[in-house]
Amino acid sequence: MQLTPADVSSRLTVVRNTAPLVQCITNAVVMNFTANALLAVGCAPAMVDIPEEAGPFAGVASALLINLGTPYAEQRAAMPETVQDANAAGVPWVLDPVAVGSLPVRTELAAELLEYRPTAIRGNPSEIIALAGTGTGGRGVDAVHTPADALSAAQLLARRHDSVVAVSGATDIVTDGESDMRLHNGHELLAAITGGGCALGTLMAAFVGADSEQPLPAVAAAVAVYTIAAEQAAVAAEGPGTFVPRLLDALHNLDAAAVAQRLAVS
Repeated sequence: MQLTPADVSSRLTVVRNTAPLVQCITNAVVMNFTANALLAVGCAPAMVDIPEEAGPFAGVASALLINLGTPYAEQRAAMPETVQDANAAGVPWVLDPVAVGSLPVRTELAAELLEYRPTAIRGNPSEIIALAGTGTGGRGVDAVHTPADALSAAQLLARRHDSVVAVSGATDIVTDGESDMRLHNGHELLAAITGGGCALGTLMAAFVGADSEQPLPAVAAAVAVYTIAAEQAAVAAEGPGTFVPRLLDALHNLDAAAVAQRLAVS
């Protein structure tokens, strides 16, 4: 499947026009950045993450993000009930298995959540390899593998759970187990800030929330939007401290001309 600039731009326009309500059960370290990234592309973030509230809320959300970055007890209790309610309501959801494979509690929880068949999965190469059970994890949240190393694991996960899998790295890979896309945009400063990958996971949720019928191009478009915005932000950034606000501005201001000029996909 070919991803074109027109497809990316049209999907971004739909997200902005429909303003998906994205529920985030996510990493306490990145909540603010995650919410701001969603707001920057025109979405409505909702950090509803405690038992007895999170599940019912999933039924009215447009999409759900489950991020295992800081899985404290209430979040661990809320996650299974929330994905069950999301599935029952036909709400797409994204799993971000932060540090899976290197830490036992979240590794066990991720295995449980996989049984509920996430619409999409986003992780670094080591997390994807560990999640698929084809190798060990990375160094905490840091990968020790490349996206190419993780391709077969990503394809296996996609086929096994009927999910779209996005592997983040210098070249991002998006696969549904049959078709693969390689996106070559992005900037090294994404790895120098807290939440660089986590924010991408929540944008993936927004894009599948806007079009759950075509999750592969929706996820790929989210990756393209985020990484092209990162390239634009890096042009004038002096380092990670100035990169973050410029990234939010770039997400807010991204237009079809920039997508057409910068999109690099194979």
